[in-house]
Amino acid sequence: MKLEESLEKLKSQGYKTTVKRKDILAYFDEADGYRTAKDLLQHMEPTYKGISFDTLYRNLHLFDEVGILETTELNGEKHFRISCTHHHHHHFICKDCGKTKEIDVCPMNEVQNSLGNYAIEGHKFEIYGLCPVCQDA
Repeated sequence: MKLEESLEKLKSQGYKTTVKRKDILAYFDEADGYRTAKDLLQHMEPTYKGISFDTLYRNLHLFDEVGILETTELNGEKHFRISCTHHHHHHFICKDCGKTKEIDVCPMNEVQNSLGNYAIEGHKFEIYGLCPVCQDA
């Protein structure tokens, strides 16, 4: 999802597109992979002196709820990234730097066969490890 698309989605759900929200979404639009609220805070502090974690978390959770951001948990901390909407895929996620790599393989066909008459409503498949750059570090 690109920045303009995410702003339009926010508006269509009845939420205001404030300058802070645009800046938060621009940060994630430019980020390569998952980022934490702490990463976002460090990015926002020079422009918004005294901005609080509460303000950021409220917006992060709103964006997740609306479907603009995706979340995962790495090392016991919630991480966020802009949602991928162009096609169905999954991710390899680097546990050190948060970068992602798309994985086009989906195990759901095999899983559906083994679950027979269960009604599957959704799924998420992620692989965690170290990217080549972090392995060399």
